[in-house]
Amino acid sequence: MQKNSLNKVILIGRLGSKPEGRYTQQGKATVQFSLATNEVWKNQQGKQVEHTEWHSLVAWDKLAEFCTEYLNKGQLISVEGTLRTRKWADKEETKLFKITEILCNNITILDNLSSNKG
Repeated sequence: MQKNSLNKVILIGRLGSKPEGRYTQQGKATVQFSLATNEVWKNQQGKQVEHTEWHSLVAWDKLAEFCTEYLNKGQLISVEGTLRTRKWADKEETKLFKITEILCNNITILDNLSSNKG
């Protein structure tokens, strides 16, 4: 690996749903959830165009427990993490799947939607 490389992601967006945590067989807390980021620009005809990008996020241990307890659908958050790509096959190993996720290191709540549970 090259020494002068960096894998860092910073996103600010809204949660697509309330994170629902689980525990692995080894007792480690984990959670997977989605985050939407939006871009707005004007095209050549001067018409406003909006694009929403959905990101898959993963958190582990105490951060996963924090997400499950304190984050709610629609909430604005800041996420710092790294990109991770996973590959797996179906049971018959005939079809391969691939997903790129953000492995979260830090999450900051930017607005409080405590009344918006679920």
